[in-house]
Amino acid sequence: MAVLETGVSYYGLSYPEHAEQDFKEMLRHNCNAVILALTEFDIDFWFPNIKEIAKRAKMLGMKVYLDTWGIGKWFGGEPPSLFLTNNPGNRQVSAFTGEPLPHSCFNTEAFRHYFFEICEKLAAEVDADGFFWDEPHYALPKAYASITGGAGDDWSCRCPICQKLFEAEYGYPMPKQLTMEVKRFRQNRALDILETASRKIKAIRPSSKIICCVHATLGTYYVTENRGYDNWDKVARSDACDVFSSTIISWQLPQSFFRSITQRTIDAASKYGKGNQRWLMGYYQEPENLDKIGEIVRLYAEMGVESLFAWTYRGGAGTVLAAPHALDVWDALGRAYGEVLQR
Repeated sequence: MAVLETGVSYYGLSYPEHAEQDFKEMLRHNCNAVILALTEFDIDFWFPNIKEIAKRAKMLGMKVYLDTWGIGKWFGGEPPSLFLTNNPGNRQVSAFTGEPLPHSCFNTEAFRHYFFEICEKLAAEVDADGFFWDEPHYALPKAYASITGGAGDDWSCRCPICQKLFEAEYGYPMPKQLTMEVKRFRQNRALDILETASRKIKAIRPSSKIICCVHATLGTYYVTENRGYDNWDKVARSDACDVFSSTIISWQLPQSFFRSITQRTIDAASKYGKGNQRWLMGYYQEPENLDKIGEIVRLYAEMGVESLFAWTYRGGAGTVLAAPHALDVWDALGRAYGEVLQR
């Protein structure tokens, strides 16, 4: 089967004339879509150019998605958060130690208002095809891994707001242990903010396609990281997304893992009539033989992946997370995309 959509993420949001040349390079590398990685600073400072950059990509025939990258450090990504700088009292809190963590609690009214305002501004003023929820997650106050606790037994968030919401729903104080009720509460609250944001976006721009990208963890009997989005079935059936996506897998893992994660992604999406999307690592780490990039791209296409993206443009060249041979990775990706993209 052919892939309908191929693309990369993109950081270059400062000058439209330069971005346009980069988009043309993406097209030569068989990309027909781009995800604009928008930091809080970008949205605050470069907003006029974000609008123009999205317009230029659309004029070239590309699909454009807006990634709320690292916002509140609730979404994945390296950039710092202006919200956390200005609102230190709205942090997630460790259940075991009570320590404030460097991640916004998305149950606080302050953060919800801030995030919804950003979404509505982007939906109203930027001509994009949709939004990309980039690895949303509860903070992981990691301790030692254990076979029953996965990434560690500690968890978040047990701030005063979360405790108050839990007690109002269940009628008793929020435990410090990660009970089934606490897990359910966390999953429901994690989806609520995305579902609300999606409704607000579609009220302004009904055609918006919402993509939710969850961590590609095992989520089975022994190991689950309890990030709040580990129940793929629950995420895929929710109104938080039109496309169900799972994130990057290390090139060092066996091909059977690539196949397993991809099949689970496709199955979860198709069960609820959602589109599916898979990701490739195009930064930091590369396979020993770059031909593996083509092998995995062809595997995904054969399995029925509809949308295929890589993080990031040019293999991350020029960043501290660049692949060792970043431009060679970028070229290999472009050749692989050319083999599977439906014209």
